[in-house]
Amino acid sequence: MCKEYNDILIKHRHNIRKAYSWIKENLPELLIPEYSYLWNIYYHDESKLSYNEYQAFNDFTFYERTEDVINNYRRAQLEHRHKNPHHWEYWVLQTSDTPPTPLDMDYPYIIEMICDWWSFSWAADNLFLIFYWYDKHKDNIMMSDKTRTTVEDILDKIYNKLIKEMLV
Repeated sequence: MCKEYNDILIKHRHNIRKAYSWIKENLPELLIPEYSYLWNIYYHDESKLSYNEYQAFNDFTFYERTEDVINNYRRAQLEHRHKNPHHWEYWVLQTSDTPPTPLDMDYPYIIEMICDWWSFSWAADNLFLIFYWYDKHKDNIMMSDKTRTTVEDILDKIYNKLIKEMLV
């Protein structure tokens, strides 16, 4: 195991917890009261500790990106996204006879996905980065209309709360 990669995973999970805690403290109405988010938040990206994912992500991050390293990384990404419902790709139905079809995401996974995205803003100490990132990437994110509306509503509420905090 690579200490540097372990540190990246630990920091990422820590920032996801910070994002979730911020939502819980500042916008508790966004959370479903009877749902326990703690499993999703505290065991977020657990599959990255599996051999296939861990080795591929570690090699891609720290070693020369040979063709094998890149192919292993892509396979690990695919495996990771298909194992973890907090990724929008998990919710895209792909069949041989129809175009890819986005399904509605379950609400708790939307919250986890936003915490995942927002974790990079926490790491950069700029909580507004998520909004720039989303605006830049939203056309490439395949979501159902219902999921997109929910995501954008949550992001708007977070943005407005952050702005309000700045003005106080």
